Amino acid sequence: MDRKMANRKLIRLSQLKSKLATENLEEIDWVTFGVIVKKVTPQSANNGRTFSIWRLNDLRDLNECVSLFLFGEVHKEHWKTDQGTV
Repeated sequence: MDRKMANRKLIRLSQLKSKLATENLEEIDWVTFGVIVKKVTPQSANNGRTFSIWRLNDLRDLNECVSLFLFGEVHKEHWKTDQGTV
């Protein structure tokens, strides 16, 4: 993990909103980790394609969640991922 994180900045999901408002994250090599705390049943978009919505949390502040929308190949590959997965 140390090798993978070398020269990267860890930003907790619960800090993401404030960091987006105060820092230009496009200029930083950053990473975040989250736990899938809720999965919505796959939905169909207007174009007929299926997508998933996951609610992610860092377990530090349970009131701060990030919604992650999975489309296309990402949805096909990961929609069966279990709730509770990091």
